[in-house]
Amino acid sequence: MRQGNDVGTQYRSGIYYYTAEQEKAARGSRAEKQKEWKEKIVTEVLPARRFYPAEEYHQRYLEKGGQSARKSCSDPIRCYG
Repeated sequence: MRQGNDVGTQYRSGIYYYTAEQEKAARGSRAEKQKEWKEKIVTEVLPARRFYPAEEYHQRYLEKGGQSARKSCSDPIRCYG
């Protein structure tokens, strides 16, 4: 899998759902975005499972500077990656 310059399953993006309605919305949203995108969108859509919070140093990554800080960006979400 590839997300921008990052390669490997640890960098994958995902949408995890609890209900059939959430699954339908996620798959529909991904399909709509795919129409605007040249490359295949590889975001996985799977049932939600047990969640394990990441270590503290991974929390609030963008607020701590994230990748956007190195890009002199004022909108960290859009400049991420």
